Amino acid sequence: MAGPKGTYDVLPGTEFGAALAVRETLLAPALLAGYAYAESPVFEATELFARGVGESTDVVTKEMFTFSDRADRSLTLRPEGTVGVLRAALDANLHKGQLPVKLRYAGPMFRAERPQAGRYRQFQQVGVEALGLDDPALDAEVVALAWQAFAGLGLRQVRLLLTSLGDPACRPAYRDQLTAFLDGLDLDDDTRRRARLNPLRVLDDKRPEVQAQLAGAPLMVDALCDACRDHLAAVQAGLNALGVPYEAAPTLVRGLDYYMRTTFELVHDGLGAQSAVGGGGRYDGLSQAIGGPPLAGIGWALGVERTVLALRAEGLDVPAEQGVSVFVVPLGAAAKAHAIGLVGRLRTSGIACDLAYGDRGMKGAMKAADRSGASYAVVLGDRDLEAGEAQLKDLREHAQVAVPLDELVETLKERLL
Repeated sequence: MAGPKGTYDVLPGTEFGAALAVRETLLAPALLAGYAYAESPVFEATELFARGVGESTDVVTKEMFTFSDRADRSLTLRPEGTVGVLRAALDANLHKGQLPVKLRYAGPMFRAERPQAGRYRQFQQVGVEALGLDDPALDAEVVALAWQAFAGLGLRQVRLLLTSLGDPACRPAYRDQLTAFLDGLDLDDDTRRRARLNPLRVLDDKRPEVQAQLAGAPLMVDALCDACRDHLAAVQAGLNALGVPYEAAPTLVRGLDYYMRTTFELVHDGLGAQSAVGGGGRYDGLSQAIGGPPLAGIGWALGVERTVLALRAEGLDVPAEQGVSVFVVPLGAAAKAHAIGLVGRLRTSGIACDLAYGDRGMKGAMKAADRSGASYAVVLGDRDLEAGEAQLKDLREHAQVAVPLDELVETLKERLL
């Protein structure tokens, strides 16, 4: 029996078996920058996403998994992470303490999309959110952390696209300009409906017949007020100071309605038309949209599956989950009884180890030791037990030495820790 369409299993040796290691590597720079771990429920009130993500987005209108609970309340599996994390932070009054509130998260998201390479109905994202301050230096930090996340995996073909989507002071006038331009185009009824709700959504339309008509469309960066222009310049200066390369992308529009000012996307050209591997931006009006107080915020989300595809496109190794360092091979009943306690002591000492279960012979047990990826095998027979020692095999150097049993744990700690 196969799993549901658009989903996959995370198991050793499968396509995304290293998802956990990829997630942890992507978030490593954020951890160093003081972003604490956050986790929100995988489902929330549908209204939260409708108000937060935006009713004009494809996410809300076409892609959400929505259902009713036993009390006939409408709930939705989270299609993205920002809104739920922000709601949780507000509920916990984190915004009333030290600012900025720095949070990182990881987990599954859900969208009813057409499954294709790197795009699933249940997919993994990692993300960060920095709440409470409107500081371009903070923007630069957040954007840099996304760039560093991919650099930490060894990816070299990721490009950072950066723009500003303005703010309530300058966006209304630009919206009027864009709406007037779109009114003169030959658009289908559905696209015109989206244009009435949010004309910027049309700029994000990937269909060639739409893109061909958008040449000469007015650009938000040309309509920025002085404050937004200065903010963007300060973000760019911060990225320059951090040594993060970026490309100006004046036509960039993200797929969610809550972005303003700093907006960015990370793309990998080795992935074809679906090149985005992550992105984010500032969302200073999102808190009010979901019923909270005025609160600045900026964050990003990176796709784990698309990151794995990017690694393969560059011929890079996908990070492997750390395995065991020591594999204990008991030969005989008395030796096995002692080995069980030895494994426990090694693990207590912080050494990852495993035991050759199933009373295998020497040949089969050593094959298991090799497959485990361990650096060392401890071979313990009944005769070794009588002599008070074990045979320590270096599986990399193929060397072997006898070690007294009462010195074995310390010997392995010296070699491994």
